[in-house]
Amino acid sequence: MATIYEKLKAYSDSDYYGFHMPGHKRKMHMSWDADPYTVDITEIEGFDDLHHAEGILKEAQERAARIYHADETHFLVNGSTVGILSAIAGVTNKGDQILVARNCHKSVYHAIYMNELNPVYLYPRFDSELQLNIEISAEDVRRALNRYPQIRAVMIVSPTYDGIVSDVAEIAKAAHEKGLPLIVDEAHGAHFGFHPYFPENANQKGADIVIHSVHKTLPAFTQTALLHMNGNLVNREKVRRYLHMLQSSSPSYILMAGIDQCMEMLDHHCEEVFDPYVERLKRCREELGKCEHIRLAETKHYDKSKLVLSVAGLTKGLADTYGAEATGIQLQEDLLNQYHMQMEMAAGTYVIAMTSVGDTDEGMKRLIKAIYELDKKYKPLQGAYNTVDSDIVPEEIKKSQKKEKNYDIEPGHLPQAEVIYSPAQVISMKDAGADGFQVVPLTQSEGYISAEYAYLYPPGIPMLVPGERITAQIREHFQWYMERTYEIQGVEKEGYIEVWTHG
Repeated sequence: MATIYEKLKAYSDSDYYGFHMPGHKRKMHMSWDADPYTVDITEIEGFDDLHHAEGILKEAQERAARIYHADETHFLVNGSTVGILSAIAGVTNKGDQILVARNCHKSVYHAIYMNELNPVYLYPRFDSELQLNIEISAEDVRRALNRYPQIRAVMIVSPTYDGIVSDVAEIAKAAHEKGLPLIVDEAHGAHFGFHPYFPENANQKGADIVIHSVHKTLPAFTQTALLHMNGNLVNREKVRRYLHMLQSSSPSYILMAGIDQCMEMLDHHCEEVFDPYVERLKRCREELGKCEHIRLAETKHYDKSKLVLSVAGLTKGLADTYGAEATGIQLQEDLLNQYHMQMEMAAGTYVIAMTSVGDTDEGMKRLIKAIYELDKKYKPLQGAYNTVDSDIVPEEIKKSQKKEKNYDIEPGHLPQAEVIYSPAQVISMKDAGADGFQVVPLTQSEGYISAEYAYLYPPGIPMLVPGERITAQIREHFQWYMERTYEIQGVEKEGYIEVWTHG
């Protein structure tokens, strides 16, 4: 059996090009040129201690705060996840209510469970034409805060995995009108604020806590991130306490040095790195926009570093256009198998190519060429999913197509669930051995209360959270994805989910 290193080395030596994180795109010169073994140390004299920073690490974090326009910044070596867990635990007490954008990362729901919080969910709006969940509305935030006066904090994600940017300034204003802190998961926006082509970061827009994954869109090692704190609405000491508890007591100096080298680049070489990247990206987007069928999807408020390549409303592989609708997985597999290009993720009807300052002209040109060629293989879909049964479809096409069920859903739309219990309540009942818990097929789960998380990963946004009742629409979403070979994660048994039948 090949070791992990051997498999990584083979990938590194191949011609596969990665439109995925981390942002250094496996280029050593983006950060340093040292053998990592030669600089891997522990907390020795002269190198400070992340959990009691007084010297070089204190100075490095203060520089990061200055660069990101934050009052206070902390290095994270356990990813944005530890920042989100610490932020939520630090601004709430057990049993509190928290207003949460329902399209947040799974780590937000884990924090809700760990602190036994009662979530109030805000669902993003949905663009049916683009098949994208879009912004969280500031007015929706205001209405929720007025309706639920016991809410103690607001949590949103902006930009989303798909690149959607919400009006953070207006949402912060709505939260501050009630004296509440706003936490922004800006993990995918660590590059914000360093070139006019991209939005300003959430620190500059009034957010109280902001989390950045520097590894996602900047040249830094995987699992490196930053937590920023601003203003006086956050109990900073409490957040720090959770960081000390949840972060490793042996933080990697390689990871911390990687963050600091990234800050060095932003501090002293920002223009020379970002200017050519933005020009490269603009050319790529312009060329991709010329496709006849595959569409470059974006909204008015958008992070243009994300290339969302959509095949919504298209079919592939037939001269006739009465086939099944194309999926993101098909496009991802074509790009991987035919062109050796690895995308970041495949959603229902699109793929995401993540770009960064680490991308090259050659890589961008390869993507453009591949999409141009694939674009010729797609045609507009004339029939619905079940038109393969129609009398007007030639018999040979019926035989060549797997029968698709006709679902009254939009695959990209996050289905709305009814919250019956908080995650902590239903999991506590399960752990206590309460009657009524059983495992059922996802396709037969309608009406039951979920006792597990269920999500596609990436992006890691739960379609279902423990304590939510499973609706017909949620069940149909599961069926749609499973029939198209998407993997549902979070459940203990593939194709099944644990539920509580007495709710």
